[in-house]
Amino acid sequence: MSGHAVDSLFRRLVEIGGSDLHLAAGKPPRIRVDGVLEAVEGWQEPLDDSQLQRLLEPLCAHEQWRSFTDSGDLDFAYALPGEARFRANFLRQLGGTAAVFRLIPERVLSAEDLGLPAAVASLAHLPRGLVLITGPTGSGKSTSLAAIIDTINRRYPKHVVTIEDPVEFVHQNRMAVISQRQVGVDAISFAAALRAAVRQDADVILVGEMRDHETIALAITAAEMGSLVFGTLHTNSAAKTIDRLIDVFPAEEQAQVRTTLADSLAAVVAQQLLPAALGKGRKAAFEVLLRTSGLPNVIREGNTPMLRSIIQAGKSVGMCAMDESLKKLVDQGAVSAEDALHRAAGPRRFKNQLAAG
Repeated sequence: MSGHAVDSLFRRLVEIGGSDLHLAAGKPPRIRVDGVLEAVEGWQEPLDDSQLQRLLEPLCAHEQWRSFTDSGDLDFAYALPGEARFRANFLRQLGGTAAVFRLIPERVLSAEDLGLPAAVASLAHLPRGLVLITGPTGSGKSTSLAAIIDTINRRYPKHVVTIEDPVEFVHQNRMAVISQRQVGVDAISFAAALRAAVRQDADVILVGEMRDHETIALAITAAEMGSLVFGTLHTNSAAKTIDRLIDVFPAEEQAQVRTTLADSLAAVVAQQLLPAALGKGRKAAFEVLLRTSGLPNVIREGNTPMLRSIIQAGKSVGMCAMDESLKKLVDQGAVSAEDALHRAAGPRRFKNQLAAG
């Protein structure tokens, strides 16, 4: 298989509307379509390790390949000019070399295209604060954030700095000036780039991953200083997101962090993708927590169980609990009850709600 052959696999992925290409030594290629891994038609032969390495090496720069051979991991973006971009991850595993490529659409989809809830789409219009978009890997966080940044880009003359590893969606300057920085290429770390963004007169900052306590502390501080900061975490509810942010800090710092987070948190959106009940595609379910007068006290006091009550009381402004969003999708016939039940925060209570109709 040649380098051109891997491009043909990328084209196949685009043609059939897949999201990921998986290559692993000892196995034939697999493509993820609507959340399910499938064999690639016409590719039954497994790839041996040396074959796969010959295939992967030309896709990245010499220094990147050397970094991969030293560390066993590599993240970067790969472009098929004029056709598609991919977030690439190379890894070494028990059977040898492997790689996963996530398709990044060439066109940034708008909030309308994605069908984002109005409360989520409206986060683009916030003047300042910390906004967290959370969910498991592959839940569409990057796509939702790209749509929100696109709205800002089209509507406001602001300076937007994105800090990513790697840069995924590429934005062209419209009303906004957008600086997209790749960790490891344009900056040594998320924390270093975030510290610099505050000095770069950034109105809006996108932090691709809030991995460590230094990055989280800097993101909260940037929001406190007046920037609109978007960040992502791999949590699946508003309550778990707030707890995770606090728990990253040493015990003696947590009270102070609760105070600064209470002052700066503007919204938490948890999202997940479910297989569509009919035909192809996936449907998104959202939990939405917005800032209200009661939210800061709940955060300061560490009373995260009260968040459920805040979400319930905020329905009129677009707040929504995850299980409520899942039930709505089931009622619409958009997803199956079985799939929704697997994703519910409270499965027993959710089952009773479905039975009650």
